[in-house]
Amino acid sequence: MHEPLQHVEETGIRIGPGRSRSRLAAPLYWAVPGVAFAVAVHFVLVGAGAVYAFTDWNGTGEATWIGLDNFREIVHSVGARSALLNTIVLATVSVVLANVIGLGLALGLHRTIRSRNFLRAVFFAPVVLSSLAVSYIWQFIFDAQGPLNRFLAVVGLESWARPWLADPTWAKWTVLVVLVWQYSGLAMALYLAGLQGVPEEIEEAAAIDGASTLRRFRAIILPLLAPAMTTSITLTTVFSLRVFDQVLALTGGGPADASETLATQVYKQTFVSGRFGYGAALALVLTALVACVSILQLVILRNREKRL
Repeated sequence: MHEPLQHVEETGIRIGPGRSRSRLAAPLYWAVPGVAFAVAVHFVLVGAGAVYAFTDWNGTGEATWIGLDNFREIVHSVGARSALLNTIVLATVSVVLANVIGLGLALGLHRTIRSRNFLRAVFFAPVVLSSLAVSYIWQFIFDAQGPLNRFLAVVGLESWARPWLADPTWAKWTVLVVLVWQYSGLAMALYLAGLQGVPEEIEEAAAIDGASTLRRFRAIILPLLAPAMTTSITLTTVFSLRVFDQVLALTGGGPADASETLATQVYKQTFVSGRFGYGAALALVLTALVACVSILQLVILRNREKRL
């Protein structure tokens, strides 16, 4: 009868409200190895790699400290500035279009359509596919002899046909099409999750009071979707700013660097040209851009949620 109590006293563990400190401290000790590993991988290694941004390391010899020279070169480089502009334009337009289309799909597939579960799976499928696989599919579609130009010829719009991927004017926008097609499903899934939290009773009461569909959407649904909108916009922004696979598979950054982005510049400068120091500096610029935009976006959208 007294053995369990004696064991409790020896181990310092008590049952009930009066738990000892050792019972509470044990899980913290167990977490130390995992936390240390995460810090080492995500912070120490990244920080060590960032040091090379201030050197002229070529990947084989010794690294010589050159301070901010790499960043000065980025500022004065036409290619780097063009890649930065392309990155911002692609991210901005793709985020807007993907979220508008995703919201429209979510509203259309929320309740009314019987085959909505099948259609949800179809529209979400591009999200789970490999970005490279998706890009190669679209590369075939956009090919000069591909299905798109053949379709235009069939419907009598041959003058619209062009080498989409080899045209400096259109190459960047083919990447945009793939980004929107792939990320609209992600936005749709997030907005569908948000719509699950909109009470049907509120919508029904507003409809009985004579509120139009647009009025109910603006006054009821949109404010309640604010958290889902914050998540969707932030995620699609981060993915779009880091766009790499789609550009590399579709255009390779060409023609004439017309579709180059910061991520492809990092790859080319580092692994093609062997300028590891300069590539690290570009990677640091891209990291800072993603971090600043994401944090600023979160602050603005969170404040918007509080006002609604």
